[in-house]
Amino acid sequence: MLVDDMPIATFATIPSAEPALSAAPRPPGPGLPDPEPGRAQVFNVRLASSAGRQDAAGVLVRRMYAWRGYALDPAARQDGARVTFYAETDGELVGTMSLALDVHGRLPADENFGDSLAPLRLAGRRLCEPSRLAIDKGMSKRVFAALIHISYLYAHRLRGFSDYIIEVNPRHVAFYQRMLGFAVFGAERDCSRVGAPAVLLRLPLDVMGERIRRWSGSFDAAGAERSFYPYFFPLREEAGISARLAALCQGEDRT
Repeated sequence: MLVDDMPIATFATIPSAEPALSAAPRPPGPGLPDPEPGRAQVFNVRLASSAGRQDAAGVLVRRMYAWRGYALDPAARQDGARVTFYAETDGELVGTMSLALDVHGRLPADENFGDSLAPLRLAGRRLCEPSRLAIDKGMSKRVFAALIHISYLYAHRLRGFSDYIIEVNPRHVAFYQRMLGFAVFGAERDCSRVGAPAVLLRLPLDVMGERIRRWSGSFDAAGAERSFYPYFFPLREEAGISARLAALCQGEDRT
């Protein structure tokens, strides 16, 4: 059971009416019982500010990565260069992602794509790297969207970073292009950290902001937009979320 603290954001979903990320069965391991049809689930997104919560997030990441056959290096502790967010419902962690910040001139992706990132730094771009993303099987698309939206507000609005860069398996490239608007920025190479090939993708955060302003909060409206952006928080909620983020992060070493 997770210790309760101030959530950054809270939202509800109705499983029978809202599409999930996957209809596949969950991998072996602890998980939530299937929700009752029509009963709303309430999710909270929080900052993993303690070692215990970071460890809990790491357990989900390792379980999901192992289920897909990937290796994974030990979890890095949160510090001024990395933050971790998680989503929980009924006291159970169901989603997590970390965000590595380029405050020391090096990101995890530099290990394999340093030559691709160097020109961005020379051009004055401030880079950050979403990583260790894991969502329990069968969860609503809003869980994924909430974690990404909050990481955007933290990185771009609060910290002034300009670009997301991510390493993904080649078979997941089309997913990130279609669902979030990433573009290929580095050709396929071996990724030593997970023991699998990886492609480098980039998304300028001002471009993400434009898509959020256009589509966020419209998941229950008819339309042809097939990305994750309709599942982001409505624009009217951004100010409150940003204020709670700022309050939680007051003690950080700003750069």
